[in-house]
Amino acid sequence: MSRFDHRKYRPAPRVPAFDRQWPDRDLVAAPTWVSEDLRDGNQALLEPMSVEQKQRFWHQIIKVGIKEVMVGFPSASQPDYDFVRWLIEEDQIPDDVTIAVLVQCREHLIERTFESLVGAKRAIVHLYNSTSTVQRERVFEMDRAGIVDIAVQGASWVKERAARYPDVDWRFEYTPESFSSTEIDFSLEICEAVMDVWQPTPDNKCILNLPTTVEVAGPHHHADQIDYFCQHISRRDSVIISVHTHNDRGGAVAAAELAMLAGAERVEGTLLGNGERTGNMDIVTLAMNLYSQGIDPELDLSRPDEIIQVVQECTGIPMHPRHPWVGEMVYTAFSGSHQDAIRKSLKKQQDDEPWQVAYLPIDPRDIGRDYQAVIRVNSQSGKGGMAFLLERDYGISLPRWMALELAPAVQAMSETVNGELSSARIRDVLVETFTQCAPLTLSGYRLDREASEHLTVSLDDNGQALRLSGQGNGVISAFMAAWQQHTGRSVSVVDYSEHALGEGSDAVAIAFVQLNVDGQRVSGMAEDGDTVGASLKAVLSALNRAGHEAVSTGLASEASALA
Repeated sequence: MSRFDHRKYRPAPRVPAFDRQWPDRDLVAAPTWVSEDLRDGNQALLEPMSVEQKQRFWHQIIKVGIKEVMVGFPSASQPDYDFVRWLIEEDQIPDDVTIAVLVQCREHLIERTFESLVGAKRAIVHLYNSTSTVQRERVFEMDRAGIVDIAVQGASWVKERAARYPDVDWRFEYTPESFSSTEIDFSLEICEAVMDVWQPTPDNKCILNLPTTVEVAGPHHHADQIDYFCQHISRRDSVIISVHTHNDRGGAVAAAELAMLAGAERVEGTLLGNGERTGNMDIVTLAMNLYSQGIDPELDLSRPDEIIQVVQECTGIPMHPRHPWVGEMVYTAFSGSHQDAIRKSLKKQQDDEPWQVAYLPIDPRDIGRDYQAVIRVNSQSGKGGMAFLLERDYGISLPRWMALELAPAVQAMSETVNGELSSARIRDVLVETFTQCAPLTLSGYRLDREASEHLTVSLDDNGQALRLSGQGNGVISAFMAAWQQHTGRSVSVVDYSEHALGEGSDAVAIAFVQLNVDGQRVSGMAEDGDTVGASLKAVLSALNRAGHEAVSTGLASEASALA
């Protein structure tokens, strides 16, 4: 086959026509979060976690604030059994946290599961069996009635075993596994049969978990399934609707979010989305989605780097630097237009107003990130990015005309190194480009301000001492008058800017000037301990950049004439 043949696939069947409600709803609260890291996440690993790794992961899950945790499949795995016993015997379960365990509809497995939970204060026993057409016909070779019988028998065994341990506060959960590929009427039928056994009440609810075990359609399709199910299941006030979305099509987070609009109250997932095939629903991402809309996620995500470290070290799976919300580079902008918008927005953002910063949907400081990595410069960047870095790290506020002139030099340097430039390197480029100390250097000056500004300045031109005098409305104006009087060259100030670098009496001044020298615009800059010195040195840098030979020749001729 020379290309993909799409004809071998069929679209998922639509949910029967019904009064769809979810598109008109808004999310207003966080769901009950359920961590599946220690079960679903663990079984997806090439090397499953050791008991010690599970213990470390458990502490992180609790620290984040998740109140229901799937801790394993104790009837099928000795490490899982040992981990459950450690939790109970070592009193590791906080009073407000409930553990859950998974089990198939098999009597000996259910028996072993309840044995693992002896001594727990409360626990969820999560029962499941496969229900989809392909599972029924090709795996189990059974009809609908046979699959229902499996679920009903399993539910009966669970209820019977729970009665033997009255000291434990039990909650039952049932999953029609492969719900996403199961006919909606059959999902309802089998769940009703399970509820007939368990007899849930508003005070003692059961959990019906409706997963996209394999994601076979868009998130809107899953929302339709959940909405339809919620509208048609009986005893709705006695049921907690839970979802468990997988990421086969890349829509696990979206499917869970839309499922909440459709009526889901409980969401199962993993921190950072590890799971079978392409992964489980990412709890951190969905929680941050809610947070960015002004909804309290009821989780502590203020230390994402700690979460990332634990997950990576326990699973061996590195996280992508552009992972939603918490990736290393997720708040980093290289694009010039993005950088400019961020810089301008941050300047206008007030502490007492809603967050409104272009390209930053939340304030990175909320999750422990600072602004150091927000704007970084490479060959794709523009004047806004470098200006932001210079101002942030060195207090240098570039005037727009200087930024425009600096940008090509920074881009050329970035292309030369074929990568990112630090703020220190950008500052070096700025100084190397616009600070030129030869042939003219400033030896000294005297300023008399009794009438108008009268300036006497001493210069050095390649070792030759020169003395110029002029008068004007300011220091720059007086120097221009002296310069033109003694050289006969046409020089005018196009633009000028200066400010202090820091605060206090010992703050250094930085000055930027753009001159028109014989019709040529040229810029210069300088730093000095006082404003006048910085201004004069900036002018000299510009003159030096305008042409060494012409400057030297003109001054030398004038000096000879004065002699």
